[in-house]
Amino acid sequence: MQGLPGFRDFLPKECAARNYIFDKWREVARRYGFVEWEGPVLESTELYKKKSGDEIVGQLFSFTDKGEREVALRPELTPTLARVIAAHEREFKKPLKWFSIGPFFRYEKQQRGRLREHFQLNCDIVGEADANADVELVALCVDILRGFGFTEKDFVVRISDREFWTDFLREQKVPAERWEEILHAIDKSEREPREKTIEKLGRLAEPVLSILNKGGKSEKLEWLVDGLRVRGLAGFVDVDVRIVRGLAYYTGMVFEVFDRAGKLRAVAGGGRYDSLIEQLSEGAVKMPALGFAMGDVVLGELIGEHPAARAQMEAAMRDQRKIDIYVVIAKEERRADALAQIQQLRENGYRVDYPLAPAKVGKQFQTAEDLGATVALLYGDEWPNVKVKTLATREEGLIAQDQLLSQIAEIFSRSS
Repeated sequence: MQGLPGFRDFLPKECAARNYIFDKWREVARRYGFVEWEGPVLESTELYKKKSGDEIVGQLFSFTDKGEREVALRPELTPTLARVIAAHEREFKKPLKWFSIGPFFRYEKQQRGRLREHFQLNCDIVGEADANADVELVALCVDILRGFGFTEKDFVVRISDREFWTDFLREQKVPAERWEEILHAIDKSEREPREKTIEKLGRLAEPVLSILNKGGKSEKLEWLVDGLRVRGLAGFVDVDVRIVRGLAYYTGMVFEVFDRAGKLRAVAGGGRYDSLIEQLSEGAVKMPALGFAMGDVVLGELIGEHPAARAQMEAAMRDQRKIDIYVVIAKEERRADALAQIQQLRENGYRVDYPLAPAKVGKQFQTAEDLGATVALLYGDEWPNVKVKTLATREEGLIAQDQLLSQIAEIFSRSS
């Protein structure tokens, strides 16, 4: 049997690559003071129908469960976060800086950079209206990508402002019920033929296309860029009002991240959604919020496009697979003695492996090399002493079996 289209098997190599991405996400998010949380992968379909817009609702893996509830596998996390905050916000001091890593599902045509299941980092700041939070969030996104070895020559954060467009729509006296339709057309204008965009915009086509051609001016966005300039990060961002974001709940600053070469889909995207928590709580909780998401599929492709980033990932993957100690059992009568000390070493935090079945000594040493072991311990004729070999230097010596733990600790302290 074959796996379902759009879903992946993670063999050891692919799993190591995924874990490398997760580790880097966690490392940088925690450096910014974010704490990890998680929500369920299954939610009420109604949550997405109300809060995410028509496009995403059409991509849901949805069904009726055994309790006759209409449910869906989550396509994104923000509605879940808003639901959770609305229910628990009194339990936490504000602002909240939360991140999450988990699987997400969208039933859509699979293509390069887009599968039906993917893993995603979500970072959100809740309870802070000040624009400095916008700067902090964009800076975090930039630093996460820098953590993978990318520079400003490799990617760009294109920032925009939904309020720029909603102010424009008010000036043009466009009814509020048409705003989402118009914003969606602007958001897709880069990816669709110009004629189709003109058709969708109607009488607004001329002024909208004029703005897109000239580039809109926004004091708010220039201030945001200045805030990033103080941190030395302004070279990573461009103001681009063509970015609107397709989800219905965004209210202010929005941004998307692209590779400079323009080969890939958006690497990450997000923005402000100041009204969503209030809507979900039916007015009971009013709390500003902003966040972004970064998926593993496009990020993995971007890493593969850049030799330095790829080399950094491959080195980390090798480190994941490495063990500390390989135990060579030269005499089978010494296996029980070896196993007793293997258990002690593992209990003391060392990564230890050994042959499960009898094997030639040369083959065992080759396995130790293949696994990247720092030290090989040989149990044979020397017992009650153990022969120790430091594989990098080929140094050898004997350790009394009752001194093994202390002597191994000393060897590893010297090599660290």
